[in-house]
Amino acid sequence: MNEEVLKKRFKDWAIKGVLLTRKFSNEPDFKAIRNQMVRCIPSCAANYRAACRAKSTADFINKLKIVEEELDESMFWIEFIVDLDENLKNKTVDLHKEADELLAITVSSIKTLRKKSQIQKS
Repeated sequence: MNEEVLKKRFKDWAIKGVLLTRKFSNEPDFKAIRNQMVRCIPSCAANYRAACRAKSTADFINKLKIVEEELDESMFWIEFIVDLDENLKNKTVDLHKEADELLAITVSSIKTLRKKSQIQKS
């Protein structure tokens, strides 16, 4: 999968994640979670774009590690919101699934790049 396809997947996923937060209750705890999600979900897409502009393999790996962390945090908040409001579960299934797939792709890329980097050093 090329980087343009992944950029689009990340961006589309981020938009869906932000739109999901509009369905939350206006209770104070939901407002706090909404703020967390609106920050971390789009951050995944932005950091992936930044990774694509990396200056070196090491820089690319470091930026992908940030994407990995932000995806994991995003998945936490998606799971957390369902634990607070079970009615949101059916609205989060696809969002969580895509996050899991993007995380798997990101982790796999990091592992592949590390292996290639070690081979080149040998």
